[in-house]
Amino acid sequence: MRAVISVYRKEGVDRIAKTLQNLGYEILSTGGTAKYLKERGIEVEEISKVTGFPEILNGRVKTLHPVIHGGILYRDWVEKDREEIEELGILPVDVVVVNLYPFEEMMRENLTEEELMEFIDIGGPSLIRAGAKNFFRVVVLVDPEDYDWVAEKLEKGELTKKDRAYLAWKAFCHTAYYDGVISNALKNLFEVEEEPKELSIPMRLGGKLRYGENPHQRGTLYQNPFEEIGITKSQVLQGKEMSFNNYLDADSAVRIVLEFPNDPACVIVKHNNPCGVALGENLKSAFLRAKATDPESAFGGIVAFNDRVDASLAEELTSMFLEVVIAPDYDESALEILSKKKNLRVIRFFGMGHSFDIKKVSGGFLLQDEDTLLYDSWEVVSKREPTPQEEEDLIFAWKVCKYVKSNAVVIAKGKQTLGIGSGQVSRVDSLRCAIEKAKRHGFDLRGAVLASEAFFPFRDSIDIAHEAGITAVIHPGGSIRDREVIEAADEHGMAMVLTRTRHFRH
Repeated sequence: MRAVISVYRKEGVDRIAKTLQNLGYEILSTGGTAKYLKERGIEVEEISKVTGFPEILNGRVKTLHPVIHGGILYRDWVEKDREEIEELGILPVDVVVVNLYPFEEMMRENLTEEELMEFIDIGGPSLIRAGAKNFFRVVVLVDPEDYDWVAEKLEKGELTKKDRAYLAWKAFCHTAYYDGVISNALKNLFEVEEEPKELSIPMRLGGKLRYGENPHQRGTLYQNPFEEIGITKSQVLQGKEMSFNNYLDADSAVRIVLEFPNDPACVIVKHNNPCGVALGENLKSAFLRAKATDPESAFGGIVAFNDRVDASLAEELTSMFLEVVIAPDYDESALEILSKKKNLRVIRFFGMGHSFDIKKVSGGFLLQDEDTLLYDSWEVVSKREPTPQEEEDLIFAWKVCKYVKSNAVVIAKGKQTLGIGSGQVSRVDSLRCAIEKAKRHGFDLRGAVLASEAFFPFRDSIDIAHEAGITAVIHPGGSIRDREVIEAADEHGMAMVLTRTRHFRH
């Protein structure tokens, strides 16, 4: 019986190697791994002595030899295979233990193309794939977490075909992930603009969730290796386990709050839509203003801040039911106060990366760039220019509107949302909803501004906005009735800005 062991990360491999040695396996290994095992008292035969061929090209070629791969791929149930390996003097290999060069880690280093290419493993994936293909006879190990249970089962003679099949599945997942990381990294490195005909998106398990959007759906969290920061890589400081919906809402909240890097900002999200956003003199005032937009919806919401949470704000947060609080940091006294709410999830986030946006549709997937552009142009098309205050509020409302489900409108004043209309199939209905909510919560809309994530198809929204007291509007433009909409603004003495950038969010 033979085992091939060739690993980059050597910690713990001596455990499985000792078990194999005790069971009578001859252990074959490459230079670095052989040295590591010998130092721990394990008898090892170097592969170069078995093949009669030295490691060449500074280690680029070590295990790529018929004696090794023939031994792994040999089928003991095929008579011709038995005759062939006997004639060639090839001995079967029954166990393959391999992990790969750390390309993923090294792609983050400041390496030249030539240096990075040296961390693309060739022999390792070949060994893994050969062992996994022949799982009927061969045990293949790529995950150190499997060493102990496999060793225990081997010692008891209880390793089954089902176990080998499971390990083979993990092996192919491992090589697929590895190649996916390489192909995506090289696309960036080589600045390839075209989309590949075949695409593998690498994802690493971040954790199992209690369920998906609903209790009957299975939910899992995966991380993108090309985004070093983001909501999946935040630190959960306390509270219940994050749910599928918590992650979705928390991601939306963080994306919005990061639109406001210069002033204390608070965002409250419910069902993946902002229900209140505000800037303030400090985070506490920002929170109170954001909550005032829609205190009913804020109940059970997800709250995000762009700065450190102190004790005074923490006291305010614990005065109501919230699902999640997110901030870049917390005072120790704030954490102590928040800890009184045992189920409240408290998260420290480290920023947001950008990669691509992916959506599942029946039969496939839709991929797109993330929506990182604020606006393409700032074109005042009305006779009246917006006042400096209106301009500030228009930019504020536009930033929020970008994250509201279409059809979306945002009414704001004094860098505070007063009314948000989301997800209606008619834009005018979204506007009516936003106005009704604002009035229900006691806001005076005189002097407020309005943002719409897409153009107004008719002038009716402008007329309704004017009647409510709104004095300035921002939208992308692009309707065949743009002139009619602009004329409506001029009739009412309103200021209107076109951005030439649409922000649909489905």
